[in-house]
Amino acid sequence: MTTAKATLVNRRPIPALRWWIGGLLFASTVINYIDRQTLSVLAPYLKLDYHWDNKDFALIVIAFRIAYAFGQTASGRLIDRFGTRRGLTITVTWYSIAAMLTSLATGLKSFCGLRFLLGLGESANWPAATKAVAEWFPKRERGWAVALFDSGSSIGGAIAPLLVFWLYRTFGGWRPAFIITGTLGFLWLIAWRLLYHRPHDHPRISASERDMILTDQREADVTEDPPSDINRDDLSQRRAHWFELLKLRQTWGVILGRSLTDPVWFFIADWFAIYLVSKGIKLEEGLIAFWVPFIAADLGNFFGGGMSSWLIRRGWSVGRARKAVILVCGLGMTLLIPTVFTSSLFAIAALFAVSTFAYAAFSTMVLVLPSDLYRSESVASVSGMSGTGAGIGTIVSTFLIGYVSDRYSFEPILIAASLVPLVATAFVLLLVRNTEESGKGLVRRI
Repeated sequence: MTTAKATLVNRRPIPALRWWIGGLLFASTVINYIDRQTLSVLAPYLKLDYHWDNKDFALIVIAFRIAYAFGQTASGRLIDRFGTRRGLTITVTWYSIAAMLTSLATGLKSFCGLRFLLGLGESANWPAATKAVAEWFPKRERGWAVALFDSGSSIGGAIAPLLVFWLYRTFGGWRPAFIITGTLGFLWLIAWRLLYHRPHDHPRISASERDMILTDQREADVTEDPPSDINRDDLSQRRAHWFELLKLRQTWGVILGRSLTDPVWFFIADWFAIYLVSKGIKLEEGLIAFWVPFIAADLGNFFGGGMSSWLIRRGWSVGRARKAVILVCGLGMTLLIPTVFTSSLFAIAALFAVSTFAYAAFSTMVLVLPSDLYRSESVASVSGMSGTGAGIGTIVSTFLIGYVSDRYSFEPILIAASLVPLVATAFVLLLVRNTEESGKGLVRRI
């Protein structure tokens, strides 16, 4: 044994190392959201400085969303090719530089270009985090792990206004805010490079934790029955092509599950304050109520992850446990409909809270499905494709919401936002199931 290897072996193991990895993924998501929300917080000042109207600002938002949507498919493939550690190192470096360069923007075109670059880099976060969960967590804990990192979006969204506004006030301008928030990614990279390796060769993992993780992965591999022309030992080295994955009905179940529900979340996140005003509620009166749906969403993340993990521990199959949560929460999102019939702030906040709670639990299940269904070498690719579908759905729905709310009201939008998740639920239940292709190398039995 070489001196270097001996040193690695003799280093003290970190207890429950997988949850430290989960904490890093959570922190990455928080920083990801802070960087993207910096512009939103500074928007009122930027609009004054550059004399933008809402249409101009919308172009900057759309530039980010287009890059973020289509970037997820490309970044998912990149993560599967280069690995989680190297892939996130590249993409976090990319978007941190893009965030800091925004301080040099001089007008609408440069803001659009730099936000496009930011969207490309940030698009890797969810595919990479999902892949890391597949590498580090046994199936009974993956729901909790996905809930942990996904909750970073709500936390980051809550921290950003306080941090960015403080930076603006402290430094007397908007440019330092982009520079300082952009450095957070580089600080995170130090911890990431030090701590993240795959379980089988991590220098700080205990023998018992490594055995637990690898045993769970081997148990999943035992159920594989690949075609005769593919050696079982070669499966771990084989990356499926996009067209192979898109031939699978399970892939479309994941894509449609996200594509039809993510727009509901962004409708609430982007339009809730405007909706309250349309109901005759003053923003200063509804400030506390404004936070309620987002707190409920955080709780929903952990409910979905925890409930499915509890069901798996009780002997339910992975697929049955995930889909039980999806069914209940798909129904829960229909509670946006009753808001049409009330102007009570308390009732509206409560109904939106139940809906966002249900959405977040549903979303956690759809996010975790790629790690359940696919081998590690394809997880980020499928997660990325579903993210692209969700991004396209969000862009289309944003235009439709603006059109319908201006010409009619929010009532048709709320009804659609309640019913479309039922269609998503039906697609997941019908498409994500064991088929003839299950267990033959591309997709696992659940």
